[in-house]
Amino acid sequence: MVTTGGFQDTMSMGRPPFELQQPQRTFQIRVNHRIRVPEVRVVGADGTMLGVFQTGEAIRLATSQGLDLVEVNPKADPPVCKIRDFGKHKYEEKKKIAEAKRKQTVVEVKEIKLRPKTDEHDLETKLRAARRFLEAGHKVKFSVRFRGREITHPEKAHEQIDYIIQQLESIANVELKATMELRALSLVLAPKPAVFQKAVQAKMIAQKIRQEEACMKKRKGVEHGAVTETNKGELEEAIPNKGIDLA
Repeated sequence: MVTTGGFQDTMSMGRPPFELQQPQRTFQIRVNHRIRVPEVRVVGADGTMLGVFQTGEAIRLATSQGLDLVEVNPKADPPVCKIRDFGKHKYEEKKKIAEAKRKQTVVEVKEIKLRPKTDEHDLETKLRAARRFLEAGHKVKFSVRFRGREITHPEKAHEQIDYIIQQLESIANVELKATMELRALSLVLAPKPAVFQKAVQAKMIAQKIRQEEACMKKRKGVEHGAVTETNKGELEEAIPNKGIDLA
């Protein structure tokens, strides 16, 4: 094999220069005559279990009702199929996927850097920032970085970490205990479940308000949308700190 300019000469290996890639198979819902198994367990349109049928007989039963035979559990023995409107089934599945994506919450890890010599005023400022991050649903990583011979006396850094845990224990749990990473002592805190859920609720309300404002702009053609007093009240109640970025 000869290599020229970082590329391999495939001709010298006895292979054609181009290879056809096989298309990837994607899973598809089987419906009606696409169901190839000899028999299926049938669930009626009203949710009643009708029993095991020959597949052709089950298809005829579905079509006689103006509906489709949709495979809902191909791994069962025999596979489970339901009599229903396939178009409606696809719409509901897409709706479920869209709803699941909407509810997904991206949790960021915010890093706050310290030094063993960080004074009390700066430490309190960083603690306030950490509290805002936690109340917004983010995790927080504290890194106490050492310089020079500071690493030979890590006691001050451990005292800082203990103080941080104590000050934030009402809203955060320790996710990763203090550990040495190269020349830094690191700690990761995560918001407590109740705090996290409150942050998620606040973001959902903020998203709802933005959607309502967008609709109002389209309907009224105003330059700036207005937020109702009711929604403002809900938002202020759900958001524990006005400094939170809901974007």
